[in-house]
Amino acid sequence: MRKFIGLVLNEWLKLSKKSTFFIAYGLMIVMPFAVGYVVHSVAGDMFASGPQFAAEMLLPSGIGQILNILVIIGTAGIVAKEYSQGTIKFLLIRARSRTAILASKFVTVLLYALSLTLIAAVAVYASGMLWFGNGGGGLGIGDILTSVLYNSVYMVMFATLAFMMGILTTSTGVSIGVSMFALMISNLVIFKDFYKYVLFPNLNLAAYEGGGAPLPGMTLGFSILMLAVYFLLFLVTGFMVFRRRDVA
Repeated sequence: MRKFIGLVLNEWLKLSKKSTFFIAYGLMIVMPFAVGYVVHSVAGDMFASGPQFAAEMLLPSGIGQILNILVIIGTAGIVAKEYSQGTIKFLLIRARSRTAILASKFVTVLLYALSLTLIAAVAVYASGMLWFGNGGGGLGIGDILTSVLYNSVYMVMFATLAFMMGILTTSTGVSIGVSMFALMISNLVIFKDFYKYVLFPNLNLAAYEGGGAPLPGMTLGFSILMLAVYFLLFLVTGFMVFRRRDVA
């Protein structure tokens, strides 16, 4: 376990040296206050309270989408750059299995996503309290955490997709491009029976609030099952390719 933690710390240090690392945290601090100021100035009655502002903004349709994009950009090259920079050979000659090396990279991706989410949630909540106060709206911390959970589903799935694409293509640009394209079309709805088996409609767990569904015939349990299948598919594919690829 200590060796694995050491691998994760090493990956975190390498990630923190990227130029986009601290920019992402800065954006997640500044943007909520800027958005809150603009909304308060233009339409001050749009949100009845700070918690309502936070709950809305942290969804994938708000600042949550920017958060997802930053996670994709920040982690898409965590494997691909090892190939483009020629460091993959030095990484694999260490006394560590390929599975442990790749697992440490994926854990680092999740930690990066989690840390950005925490920063964004605190900043959005503080912005909401600053510009809209704490009264009215009928929403509280529980609703904010629910929005964070809904957005985290998107974030983890697209980060895992970007992670897999980085392994398959060994190209940071391609992995970002494919993941961003998938993110942009994730709201596309096709009212056909087969579409419920596609990843995108199952990402929208918020649609089940109030007894609704992304598409007729879908249930919360079905969406959770489909998300688990895609998550495992992305990971297993990435790990299999990484373990079998010849880098000599």
